[in-house]
Amino acid sequence: MTLPRHPTPSFSAAIDGGMPYMRGRTPIAREDVVLSVLIPVYNERNTIRIILEQVHAVPVRKEVICVNDCSTDGTREILDELRAEGLIDTLVHQPVNRGKGAAIRTAMAASTGNIVIVQDADLEYDPADWPLLLDPIIDGKADAVFGSRFLGGSHRVLYFWHSVGNSVLTTVSNMFTNLNLTDMETCYKAIRGEVARSLLLTTDRFGFEPEITARLAQARARIYEVPISYAGRTYAEGKKISWRDGVAAFWHIVRFNLTSPVTRRTPPGSA
Repeated sequence: MTLPRHPTPSFSAAIDGGMPYMRGRTPIAREDVVLSVLIPVYNERNTIRIILEQVHAVPVRKEVICVNDCSTDGTREILDELRAEGLIDTLVHQPVNRGKGAAIRTAMAASTGNIVIVQDADLEYDPADWPLLLDPIIDGKADAVFGSRFLGGSHRVLYFWHSVGNSVLTTVSNMFTNLNLTDMETCYKAIRGEVARSLLLTTDRFGFEPEITARLAQARARIYEVPISYAGRTYAEGKKISWRDGVAAFWHIVRFNLTSPVTRRTPPGSA
């Protein structure tokens, strides 16, 4: 006896119908995967070529979107060269410095892939970890996958108080979202393209991480976590986030978890 097959509802339809947890698996055929790699760039002249070479070493079909956030150290000219060499598919130069969140939103709007991932340009995160992040989405179990630096992956030993601050921020975020994440502030968040482009994101700077976490939780997206490696850099090596951003993150967590809307009602770019 052959049972009738019913189409799995789309993410937006499931959200509107209030039934995301009722969905079965939503796999993506591996030959159909197109990964949109969103790379915000600000003053990374020493690392941008290296990270792009690492990005292209991963055997997955991809589109590489770089957004230069008004760099002042010569990064702009290097990006133009890399675009001419074919290492960048889409390159946007922001006319003024607007922050990481704004750069990611710009890259997201230009993306077309059925999976998107944010890739920092500073070599702290290794694209070799992508398969771990992509598999739950490709298998149809997850709408978003967070790469956790605290689930056992190898990592450079650095600042104790950074790890304490990250743990506190993740705990506070979890209290609002009712998720049990171990690393809310991670850069590595792989998201189904349809889901990512449906979220209404507004923050310009480092509030992007708590904002997108809150929006995914509010949309009741299926979220997985996987261990990743991490090679954090020192401030002398160019690390930009500071304790002030950590303090601001508390405000972002409260603000984004207590405000809406959580999704766009029309696809990005439509009237």
